[in-house]
Amino acid sequence: MGLTSLITGAVVVVLVLMFLSSMIKVVQEYERGVIFRLGRLVGPRGPGLILLIPIIERMVKVDLRVVTMDIPVQEVITRDNVTVRVNAVAYFRVVDPNAAVVNVADYIRATSQISQTTLRSVLGQVELDELLAEREKINQKLQEIIDEQTEPWGVKVSIVEIKDVEL
Repeated sequence: MGLTSLITGAVVVVLVLMFLSSMIKVVQEYERGVIFRLGRLVGPRGPGLILLIPIIERMVKVDLRVVTMDIPVQEVITRDNVTVRVNAVAYFRVVDPNAAVVNVADYIRATSQISQTTLRSVLGQVELDELLAEREKINQKLQEIIDEQTEPWGVKVSIVEIKDVEL
């Protein structure tokens, strides 16, 4: 057995190992793998060991845990023309991995943007006294509106809380 056949055998073994490693994926308990076969959606799989057909199948992992998203400070003009700086926090999670991958390019960024615009819109309709006195009611309204808008993306918004109001 010559050196050339030994090198060829080693290269073949390495290529086979690389091929096999690209077939096997591990999906954690808190994740789902959305599978595409030749570009067509197959559906979610997991948790556990997932076998993919290399080149033909592709997997996108989606985290199902609750995401805590800080909504950056927003300058808002209330209904009584008072400018306030408000920041908030939103808690959401993916309930439909297929929709989160197929219906929107980046569900985290999209949820962040819709949260910011909804915060400005809702707080622009209330007076300063109402903002300070009825924060729970406003939080509930924000949560309902944002959740309704993110539902087609497979995202469930559970809580939206106004953290701070600065005059």
